[in-house]
Amino acid sequence: MEFPKLITDRLLLRPFVASDAAELFAIHSDEEAMRWFGSNPALCLEDAEKILQAFMTAPQQAIPGMRWAIVRQHDQRLLGSCGFFKWDRGWRNCQIGYELGRDAWQQGYMREALSAMLAWMFANLGLNRIEARVHPHNAASLKVLDKLGFVIEGQQREAGYWNNQYHPLVLLSLLAAEFSQSATETAALPQA
Repeated sequence: MEFPKLITDRLLLRPFVASDAAELFAIHSDEEAMRWFGSNPALCLEDAEKILQAFMTAPQQAIPGMRWAIVRQHDQRLLGSCGFFKWDRGWRNCQIGYELGRDAWQQGYMREALSAMLAWMFANLGLNRIEARVHPHNAASLKVLDKLGFVIEGQQREAGYWNNQYHPLVLLSLLAAEFSQSATETAALPQA
């Protein structure tokens, strides 16, 4: 599967490269930014390099996925990432995940990035269903997913485990028949 670059009005979604490690560490070592991410914050650059390696090799895994670096176009700054995993081709579904560095919050970047990613996924992967699992206290994430058309299906008890404790997760989904590219903030344009 070829890894596309996606372009929006303000962002470039591209594959990660090894030189992203320091910027990824700045995001993943911030306890507040990683509060709801689903894993413990990175403690050292080597932790970030392991995360980066997992992102870079996701397309080659037995159950493939992709993780895009979210880069602001005007200054090429890494803001965070978004992607999909647990892609079940037979059942035509997958899960998504994402995170932003704290200084990129409340500027519409994640909605813009996810709009582009979802448009590409539904157009290219033969998906019928995309799932997201979000901590119930992560109001910003729930709001973004709501604006993108995701529907809450229920709460999963103690479904996540990070920072030495179990966490409930809200299960949301978006079906292909419900997805409207015109309803998203911006469309993705694959870069030639």
